[in-house]
Amino acid sequence: MQQNILSVHSEIGELKRLLVHSPDKGLGKVIPSKAQDWLFEDIVHLKSIRQNEYDYYTKLLLYFLDPEKIKNNIADIDDPKNDRAFYKPGHANFHASEKVLEIEWLLASILKDAELKHQLIAAVAAIEGCSYDLQEALKKYSPAELASTFLSGVAINNELVFPPIPNFIFTRDIGIVIKNHLILNKPAKVARKREALFATYLFHHHPFFKSSSQFIIELSQKDPITLLNEKDNDSKVTLEGGDIMMIAPQHVIIGVSERTSMSAAIQLTEILFSKALVEKISIVKIPKKRDYMHIDTIFTQVKKDTWVILGNFSKDSKQDDEHNQISNYFKNTNKETVTIWKFERSHQNNPTIINDLEALLNDISIEDFGCKNGATFIYSGNNEFPYNAREQWTDSCNLLALREGVVLGYDRNDKTVEAFKDKGFSIVHVKDLLNDFENGKNHPSNLINTLILMPSAELSRARGGFHCMSMPLERNSI
Repeated sequence: MQQNILSVHSEIGELKRLLVHSPDKGLGKVIPSKAQDWLFEDIVHLKSIRQNEYDYYTKLLLYFLDPEKIKNNIADIDDPKNDRAFYKPGHANFHASEKVLEIEWLLASILKDAELKHQLIAAVAAIEGCSYDLQEALKKYSPAELASTFLSGVAINNELVFPPIPNFIFTRDIGIVIKNHLILNKPAKVARKREALFATYLFHHHPFFKSSSQFIIELSQKDPITLLNEKDNDSKVTLEGGDIMMIAPQHVIIGVSERTSMSAAIQLTEILFSKALVEKISIVKIPKKRDYMHIDTIFTQVKKDTWVILGNFSKDSKQDDEHNQISNYFKNTNKETVTIWKFERSHQNNPTIINDLEALLNDISIEDFGCKNGATFIYSGNNEFPYNAREQWTDSCNLLALREGVVLGYDRNDKTVEAFKDKGFSIVHVKDLLNDFENGKNHPSNLINTLILMPSAELSRARGGFHCMSMPLERNSI
C-alpha cells in the first residue's frame, strides 16, 4: 500500500512536497466589472504573471524540492522558443514533478477515469448552470483539455463557457494538512465553490492520496443552511486554509475572519481534540475587513523565534499622531482589536483569553519552541506610516518558509525588506539566486536567514503572497 504522503508538523520545517496551481488562461479573461465578484482586486496581464513572475516561483521550488527535474531540463526552461512547455501541465514536456504538484496535472489524471469524468462534468454543470449541449460537448474533451477548461472556464475554441476561478492559484485555501490529516475547506464565497469540488475529488480519488483518504476531515453545516439568516455569518460553517496554521507539533492556530466563521473554528477545535491530533488550539478573531481576509495576511512565521507581523496588531504600535504626525482622519489605522481564546485539550472548557497577538506568538516561541529569549518581530513597512498599510496590502506579512529562516516574499515591499535587513537577514533576488544555482556558485542547502525576493508587479494585484500560493503536504520535522 502506498504510504500516506501527508506530514506537516510546523510552518517552518523543511518543505518537501506542496500543491500549487500556476496562473491559467482564465486569468486573462477577468474583466474589471467582475474582478471583485471573482475575489480579485484588479485585472492582470497573463503573459507577465506567468513568464516574468510565477515561472520563477516554480523553478525555485524545483531547485529546493525536486532538483533532478531542473538538471534534466535546463534547456527547456531557459529557451524562450519552447513556449514555456516545461511549465504547461498539458504539454508533453511538462516537468510533472511529484514534489511540486500542479493541480491541473493531477486533475487531468483523474479525468482519465470515465466515471469520474462524467461525475465531475455533471457537478460542474450543476454549479455553473451549464446547458445540456455544453455538457455533451465536454464529454468529448480529452482529460487534459477538460482539466484546462474546468479550471479556466475557457473551452478549446477559446470561448469562455463558465466563470474563471482565478483564486485557485491560492492553493493554501482549499485545505490544510495537520500532521497526517487533511482538512478540506468550506469556502465562504460562491466564487470558490468549484475549487472546493475539485479539491474533494483530487484528495479522494487521485493515486497520490489513496492512502490519505481515511485521514480527510470535512466540516459539516449542523444547522440547515436554509434556516439561517443571510447575515448570520458566524452560524454558517465557512473555512479557508489561510486561517489555519499548523504552527507547532502540538499547537494549531485557527483564525476567525472575513472568510472563516466562529462556528467552523469551534467545530474544527472539537474534531482535532477528539482525534488527539494536538494539545493546544488558539482561536484568533481578527477584524472582518477585506484588508486582512485571513490571519496569514497579518502574520506568518519566519523562524522559531521570528515572526513578520502588521504593526497594527502590535502591543506597542507606533502608528500614533506623535510618531507620524498624521491627521485624525487616519486614526483608524492604529492598533486593531484582536481576541484570542487559547484552549488546551486537558481542560477544553476553560480557555485562556488573550487580547494581544504578539503575546500569543511570543508564548509559542517560548513554550512550543523553547526560545528562552522570546520572539523577535519584523514589522510590515518597518512599522512606518503609510508603508505599513501599503505593504501589508501587497502581502508583506504573507511569506512562505522553504525551511526555517529561508522565506519568499515580494520584491515591491521595500520598507519590509529594510526591516529584515535590520534583523540580520540576507536579501537576494530570485533571478540572481537561480543564476547562481545554475552556474554552480550556490546551492539551496547553503542558504540561512535569507529573504528571497520574487517579482510581483502582477501577482500582487491578486491580493495573495507565497504563503497563499502554496499548500504544504509534507515538511520535515524541526
